[in-house]
Amino acid sequence: MTPFSALVLGIIQGATEFLPVSSSAHLALTHWITEWTHSPAEDLTFDVALHFGTLVAVVIYFARDWVGFLRRRDKLVAYVLVACIPGAVAGALLEEAAETTFRSPIHIAVLLAIMGLVMAAAERWGKKIRELAALRWGDAIGIGVAQALAIMPGVSRSGVTMTTGMFLGLTREAAARFSFLLATPIILGATLWKCRHLLSGAVPVEATPLVIGVLASAVTGLACVHFLLRFLRRHTLYPFVVYRLALALAVIAVVVIRGH
Repeated sequence: MTPFSALVLGIIQGATEFLPVSSSAHLALTHWITEWTHSPAEDLTFDVALHFGTLVAVVIYFARDWVGFLRRRDKLVAYVLVACIPGAVAGALLEEAAETTFRSPIHIAVLLAIMGLVMAAAERWGKKIRELAALRWGDAIGIGVAQALAIMPGVSRSGVTMTTGMFLGLTREAAARFSFLLATPIILGATLWKCRHLLSGAVPVEATPLVIGVLASAVTGLACVHFLLRFLRRHTLYPFVVYRLALALAVIAVVVIRGH
């Protein structure tokens, strides 16, 4: 792991974790295109570091919100925790498939395109009139079940949760805010879950790339959360739909050109 590759991967993780374009897909495609090769232990260690960076970003951005929710014993805290259960179960049961079968370029391209079309449908037919205060148990459970699909690279955790929220009538900003609140426990849980593999040995990555990766993912993630919440106040998800479809076509083209 070099400082340059750490910087690139950190920026990609920070940007795509919160934008509805799938961070796991972009990281997998980056490794595929660049042919950067690291040992499984290096990849695991750096993956944990990048997730820690995005966790820092979302905690910093929503720290005041979380303090307020906890002080008021807001029911939104319970909604968030319940909504995280399906994703946690899917992550534990399908971890191996997520790191192997689901990461093929064609599989990723297909899911990028399908999810893009689903996002377009949510824009077209979702009522988008309910604010976050109107969230109910059924909404939280539905969004949580949808979040479990994000175990497959190309779906996007933020994309599928925002899209489901919009189908349930939430405004774009409300759906995005709930998606980002969900990110705190789900990213924390994923980071801790992956850490269990690191407890038995030394860290196989030098300190400098790790620090660079964490800082890059944290700073980029913080900027993207701020950007997307402001963007969705006046704009639609259609630019991300176009991006997903264009990327899917590009991946398929590269597969055809390379012959595999």
